[in-house]
Amino acid sequence: MFPVLRPFDLQGIESKAKKNISWFYEFFESVIEQRRKLGEGPKMADSKDFLQQLLELNQIGDVKTSISMKEIKAILLSIVTGTTDTTFTTIEWAMTELLRHPDKLRRVVEELDAIIGDQNIVEEFHLPRLLYLEAVVKETLRIHPPAPLLMPHMPSETIVVAGYTIPKNSNIFFNVWAIQRDTQFWEDPLQFEPERFLNVIEKRNYKGNSFDFFPFGSGRRICVGISIAEKIVMLVLATLLHCFEWELPNGRKPDVKEKLLLVLSKAEPLIVVPVARSSNSMQYQ
Repeated sequence: MFPVLRPFDLQGIESKAKKNISWFYEFFESVIEQRRKLGEGPKMADSKDFLQQLLELNQIGDVKTSISMKEIKAILLSIVTGTTDTTFTTIEWAMTELLRHPDKLRRVVEELDAIIGDQNIVEEFHLPRLLYLEAVVKETLRIHPPAPLLMPHMPSETIVVAGYTIPKNSNIFFNVWAIQRDTQFWEDPLQFEPERFLNVIEKRNYKGNSFDFFPFGSGRRICVGISIAEKIVMLVLATLLHCFEWELPNGRKPDVKEKLLLVLSKAEPLIVVPVARSSNSMQYQ
């Protein structure tokens, strides 16, 4: 926020970040070494994972298409840090809002029972048919975007936008948290209403082409992990709600107080008690 103070590292953020990154890189090096040993064995083209594909790009020797080991570690770091907290914070917020609105929770469970069946487990191919659950996820991302200011942008040249001069190399933050709660675009914006997404699927998607709903950003810098984030959130939520009933230990609605660290998380973690819904033991293995 205040670049002039950056060299002093007054809060110790830079030193802590370097320490954490060093730990991650040591972990990545051990995983990379395991994959290299695996690659020395019999070649199985159909069993290559993402890391093995990256290692092949590292070894081809073409300056234009090869990537360095440093770049591989940076890619892995982006994947780990960009998909863990954001994904499971969204799941926690969705559970919180559903427990605060029993009628919405009941509708989700009824949809799961109708499409999946009470004795079956949730599979990825079920997800496209869970339209109300998808609306719940979108409404959760609208009210509680995990990255409320998105990632900072920086113009390469001084430009004028809507009469405002944006100097070159400025740090630009987009307050998507405020935009997605703006009464100009949303009716009763503070109310948790998944139904608002059921009839406008094409407009309010995750592609960033609707500037009143873009929790993953927009344009060339849009989040590259949209597909995996959407699938993981949907699959985990569907499994939790299909297999268990959820009870609050104190019988009170969970609060929605927010705390902004790297992501917009709950000020107090959600604490709930699961109760098995199904007699099919395979669902819990």
